[in-house]
Amino acid sequence: MDKDIVINKTKEFVKRRLEKDFSGHDWFHIERVYNTSKYLGEIEGADIFVVSLGALLHDINDWKVKKEGESDVDIRLLLQEYGVDNEIIDRVLNIINTMSYRGGVTNSSQTTIEGMVIQDADRLDAIGAIGIARTFAYGGSRGREIYNPNISAENFKSVEEYKKNNGTTINHFYEKLLKLKDLMNTDTAKAVAAKKHKIMEEFLEDFYKEWNFK
Repeated sequence: MDKDIVINKTKEFVKRRLEKDFSGHDWFHIERVYNTSKYLGEIEGADIFVVSLGALLHDINDWKVKKEGESDVDIRLLLQEYGVDNEIIDRVLNIINTMSYRGGVTNSSQTTIEGMVIQDADRLDAIGAIGIARTFAYGGSRGREIYNPNISAENFKSVEEYKKNNGTTINHFYEKLLKLKDLMNTDTAKAVAAKKHKIMEEFLEDFYKEWNFK
């Protein structure tokens, strides 16, 4: 098995699958998570091959990006076709199946350093300046209001409740994004997250000033 060939084939597959996404979960999101995951993985001594595959495939079957009527990708079969060993596939699948935030109502804690760095990279891309842009892209793709002072942020009790939520984009900052700083796994990600968190706080402060302008 040539790992570089496997990674390049996986990149090509994911890019084709997600290049028409307009919800903020497009190929460029995947590429950023992939690059950040490798960076964190090198620092933490992770298996970079597992990290690379997990990062590239982490959103491929996410309900937020699947088109209506679109079937899940059989990740095991895909990687088997690329010649990846089942032991590595199991590790990759375990990471993908447990890393999502899902409204904060399920246990998404990671037990391996590979899972930790991919989760950190994904969450880092959800906050800061790019996170703000992605949040409004996602809200627009779902027909959500930017802000409505009569609609409060929610504390979700189930994954289904989270999926059905159609609150405002600004509420999403309080429902998820502002919580991510304290959920990072690695010290490197925690330091980056602190800076990105401040960017969001400053944005929200300016947003409310402009909203209430007199």
